[in-house]
Parts: sequence; C-alpha cells; structure tokens
Amino acid sequence: MSYKPRVVGAPNTLEHRVYIEKDGQLVSPFHDIPLFANAEKTIVNMIVEIPRWTNAKLEISKEEAFNPIKQDVKKGKLRYVRNCFPHHGYIWNYGALPQTWEDPTHAHPDTQAAGDNDPLDVCEIGENVGYTGQVKQVKILGTMALLDEGETDWKLIAIDVNDPLASKLNDIEDVEKHLPGLLRATNEWFRIYKIPDGKPENTFAFGGEAKNRKYALEVVHETHEAWRRLISKSIPNETDKYKISTSNVAVADSPYKVGAADPTYSGLPKESRIPAAPIDPSVDKWFFIAAGSSL
Repeated sequence: MSYKPRVVGAPNTLEHRVYIEKDGQLVSPFHDIPLFANAEKTIVNMIVEIPRWTNAKLEISKEEAFNPIKQDVKKGKLRYVRNCFPHHGYIWNYGALPQTWEDPTHAHPDTQAAGDNDPLDVCEIGENVGYTGQVKQVKILGTMALLDEGETDWKLIAIDVNDPLASKLNDIEDVEKHLPGLLRATNEWFRIYKIPDGKPENTFAFGGEAKNRKYALEVVHETHEAWRRLISKSIPNETDKYKISTSNVAVADSPYKVGAADPTYSGLPKESRIPAAPIDPSVDKWFFIAAGSSL
C-alpha cells in the first residue's frame, strides 16, 4: 500500500490543492484511508497537513469532493499562523486522523462542549519534518482538550512509529521524560496562537492537563463511531450546522461510494505542480506575548 500526494496549483495560492493517491488511484484522506494501520488497532494512520516549522494553515477540506488539503481562507485571504515567540510556525508535524469526526451536534460529557466538525487533530512529535499529504503511521500517546471558541477541539499527541524514540514513548508521561518541555510548549502554543490576530487566549478542559493514552484512544474510537454514522448515512451529511462531502471509493457499506466513471471522481484535477508563490514578509514577524495578555 503506497500513498502519495497529487499536487494541484502553486502553494500559497487560493487554487492550491493536495489530493491523496493510493497505488495510483485518488482517494479521500477523510474517508478512504483506514484509521487503523494494524490488526491490533494500536497504530493509526495520520495525514500530515502542515509540516513542522511552517506557517500556512492547511487543512483537509470537508466540503470539496474527495477532501483535498487546501489552505484556510479568512475574509478572502490565505491564513498563516503567527510566530509567537519563541515558537516558529507549527512546532510539530500537524495533521488529522482519517475516518474520525468531531460531531458538532454532540457535547462531550467531560468538556460540556460540542465537537468542532473536523477530523481529529494530531501533533506528531517525531524528529523528522513531514510533508503535506504524507501518510504516517503513528502511535497515540495522549491528548489535550482545547476549547476553541466554545467547541471541543481534541489535540492528540502522537509519535511516528519509525522515530528513534518511538519504542520509549508509550504514554503521555513518557513525553515529559524524554522530551522535557514539549507538552508545556504545546499548551502555550495553542493558548496564545490566535492572540496576534485579535482573539482572546484559548482555554483547555482539564485545567490544561494532557490526558493519557487510554483516554486518548477512547476519544479516537468515539470519533470513529461518529464518522461511521456520517459515512453510512445514519445521520445526514448536510444540516444547518455542517456540510460534508462524503464521496469515497473504498468504504464498502457507504451509500456515498462512487466508481471511477462517476462525474464526482472523473472530474477531479490532474497533477499540476507549480512553484510556490511568494509569501508576504509579514508572515515572518515575531510576536512577543506576556502571560495573560492580548494584543
């Protein structure tokens, strides 16, 4: 099984898209890539959206057919995260778990807030910098529960199974032991990253505590079941709260499964890599934020 990105258009433009191919066939990173990467369900697949140290806010498109990765847009402009000193861009490989969905109609009992209508977010903390559209096999170590504008936004902590430290990292306490300061930096990063854009500091459930692997895997299974309800049409894929493209080629029992001749599939763009467009120099600016402050 071999996954590779199909790149369309120039990075840093509104037209840029990264689709995913499996053995030459285009697949949906939201629906077609299996969540679990082994029979024991101890390893999961992760789609890298944003490589470490970069600023472009890239994410799987829920609305477009076959869910390509694209750059988020706000008020007609491409979004970049700010550099909040001492952090530069994203401080991990950031991405999502396929076949998971944070249901915006369901409030989690521990956070008392509904899901954010996205696949589960993952912070992969290994030493190698990934690339957009990469499919990694990772081991879940724990999770934080960000409360982002009133929504539950789980932030899983994971390690690439091929990382040199993977055998030593098996639960959340191992992260502080072998990578001291990383969980504290992760908490800070999510709390302050929107402040330069005029937003208030984010908050966390559980007082900012990172929950352990067992708890995180329960979240993974819960969101996988929510995705199953969505892809099987047990619940609609469009309501006044959300609109999700559920077209797929590999989910056997899904009424949304299509063949290669379906216009939804056959009309998808071909590979057309173009050199990246320049980024405005303001993206490199440092922001110095005092504790508990806003700019």
